[in-house]
Amino acid sequence: MAVLPEADRWEALYAARTRGDVGEGIAGVLALVGIPDLISFAGGFPDTGTFPRDRVAALLAELAAAGEVSAFQYAPTQGLQGAREAFADRIEVGQGLRPGDDELIVTSGAIEALELMGKSFLDPGDIVVVEAPTYLGAIQSFRTFEAQLEAVPLDDDGLQVDELERRLGRGLRPKLVYTIPDHQNPAGVSLAAERRSALVALARQHGFLVLEDVAYRELGFGGDTLPSLWSLAPDVVVQAGTTSKTLFPGVRLGWAAAPAPVAARLVAAKQTTDQCAGALGQRLLEEFQRRGWIDEQVERSRALYARKCARLLAALERSLPAGTSWTTPRGGFFSWVTLPGEASATVVAGRAAERGVGVVPGPLFFPDGRGDESMRLSFSAVPEEQIDEGVARLADAVAA
Repeated sequence: MAVLPEADRWEALYAARTRGDVGEGIAGVLALVGIPDLISFAGGFPDTGTFPRDRVAALLAELAAAGEVSAFQYAPTQGLQGAREAFADRIEVGQGLRPGDDELIVTSGAIEALELMGKSFLDPGDIVVVEAPTYLGAIQSFRTFEAQLEAVPLDDDGLQVDELERRLGRGLRPKLVYTIPDHQNPAGVSLAAERRSALVALARQHGFLVLEDVAYRELGFGGDTLPSLWSLAPDVVVQAGTTSKTLFPGVRLGWAAAPAPVAARLVAAKQTTDQCAGALGQRLLEEFQRRGWIDEQVERSRALYARKCARLLAALERSLPAGTSWTTPRGGFFSWVTLPGEASATVVAGRAAERGVGVVPGPLFFPDGRGDESMRLSFSAVPEEQIDEGVARLADAVAA
């Protein structure tokens, strides 16, 4: 009997939901980050210069010297009380509404909130509406539950809510509508105020839940902050947030704010996922919030990312050929570049890599593989002094 190669021997045993491109897209993006000497506009990573190394080191020493126990022990599934209060305080200050204790759960990053929602709500074939384009991790997460993804386009004002309304009128019946209303990944756009009100009105009318991802909400570059969807309609919105962009991603910490019955389901789902978010990260978050450190860090991060964004946009204007367009973010990490004519972003990404530049082509951000005329550029992690050179190399790849 022939012995199959090691890479293939278990193929027949894999679950159907794991087949295809589930999990491979993000792995490919992460792999680009580790290539030596690459100027990477690929990964949506925070700048390492924002990491509070000294404060974390001092705080860990302080907790250990004080005989701290809770930071090193298992935590309740819903989260440590101090961490929940820290999150609730931040939500109340930033969004004008405080979640009840039974409406808030501490998660292992925002992606776990998506997983818990999928685990709690999605059966095979259920419909989830996503933006086109949208966060690659969300596409992969919903697909692991064998959901059917309905992509609704966005423009410079975010999700086209009127188009969603038309599809609902034609009989579309989603369980969830997933949106990133602030400084969207990958497009860098934000949902207009009137569309926010219209979206939650549709949720109430048609009986679906809005899953609001606020990963970049606190990283606006200035001006008024629009109301969160959760603050407008906490009865029909589940909000997923993360500290990965505002504190640091090494602790994998986030939250979900939801109607109390939904939050209870998420807690039950978490008990058979990771049981609890790491207690050490929760204690760090609690102390950073109590001492005002996280606000100081967010202010520095906003200034840094605003400066990087401005430099990127100036370089794009100076270097890219006529007919190329891009979004102008007012916060977050990303700009969405659309190439001229029949140019392929997948081909350009390959040529850019040959020139030492990493970008992510558009098709990864669409559930149906369209979007090859566009690509995502992340300005957050690339050193400022490399932005001009990186864009010049990218322009050379486009011209080629």
